[in-house]
Amino acid sequence: MVDRIVRMGLGVLVGVLIARYLGPSGFGSLSFSMSFVALFTSAATLGIDSIAARNIVRAEAEAPRILGTAFVMRMAAAIAVTLLANIVVLLIQPDDRVARLLVGVLSLGFVFQAFDIIDAYFQANVRSKLTVWAKNAAFLAAAVIRILLIYFRAPLWSFAAAQVAELAFGALGMALAYAYNGGRIKQWQFEAQRALELLKQSWPVMLTGMSIMIYMRIDVVMLKLMQGDHAVGIYGTATRLSEAWYFVAVAIVSSVSPAIIKAKADPALYYGRIAKLFSLLTLIGIFLGAAVALCSHWIIRVLYSEEFIAAAPVLAVHIWASVFVFLGLGQDPWNVSENLQKLAFYRTLAGAIINIALNFWLIPRYSALGAALATVVSYAIASVFANALDARTRPIFVLQLKSFYFNKLWAPL
Repeated sequence: MVDRIVRMGLGVLVGVLIARYLGPSGFGSLSFSMSFVALFTSAATLGIDSIAARNIVRAEAEAPRILGTAFVMRMAAAIAVTLLANIVVLLIQPDDRVARLLVGVLSLGFVFQAFDIIDAYFQANVRSKLTVWAKNAAFLAAAVIRILLIYFRAPLWSFAAAQVAELAFGALGMALAYAYNGGRIKQWQFEAQRALELLKQSWPVMLTGMSIMIYMRIDVVMLKLMQGDHAVGIYGTATRLSEAWYFVAVAIVSSVSPAIIKAKADPALYYGRIAKLFSLLTLIGIFLGAAVALCSHWIIRVLYSEEFIAAAPVLAVHIWASVFVFLGLGQDPWNVSENLQKLAFYRTLAGAIINIALNFWLIPRYSALGAALATVVSYAIASVFANALDARTRPIFVLQLKSFYFNKLWAPL
């Protein structure tokens, strides 16, 4: 929670300063490159972190071999994905030297992210606060660097380098925290057979992560290809403000998930708690959407200046995606309890496909506003309306619709 609050507050502030300094086109080029590289993140991580953490919990003595195997796998994947990202951007943007340079710099971060496997050890030993300390220290150091870059009027590529520096600082912090906790990286060992087992278990997680990243970032990439950097800069300023609030739902759902899962033996209590959660999330989402939409012009004018005023209607539309994102997150405890994560993957994949199709239709007509509309509609379909298509999820669909009445929020269980 502290990690999210720090990143939201300081991250938005520094992001505003960078956007004002670079202008819509420069900020758009940076936003495109970051979103493009993000599309490859799940492939670089291989989805093995949670699997490694689970295996360490089951066999603590095997931790050096599990971590060593997972680290080598992630490092190999990072190198391969770095090459792949640079080849793809060369193919789709052969004439954009700036985009190719930024992607080339940002993709180097995959190598440092391989050290995030240490967090699997901390999770298994309930020491995730060490990860938060290391990552927040890196984030704060990088924030200072970004502010200095603005002060000294540094070139665009240096902000991409600052992003990589943050990942490098985070990797160093994780390694130091691991050593402080008694771990020794020198003791890590790679085992080919274990690598095959990890990959066999992790590929569904990797595919799910890839579909989520496509779902969330493909609009920026498509907007760049269809409308250029200026449109991406306008869209990026709006979405960063809008998406910064998603942590609220994550924190609430994380807090109540154990209570929901434990209540499964009592259907009335079980679904009553889920209904209350949906009502609370819907209320927060609608209040947030209304407040930001009504004040969107004032928010953009104060934070970003008149140069970005075209982002105001984009923000007023995109903020409503939070209602459906919140409801989708609220369904997660039920998915886990009913062991229906695979259905969640199918919904996310369908949402990504719908988002791409709507972007092809709406972006040429409405530019950044079209991308925002496509996002809201695809989130609504994937998070809510797709539940009506399967008998197993139809009760959740009904509860999600009823949450707009808020009648379950104050009702006793």
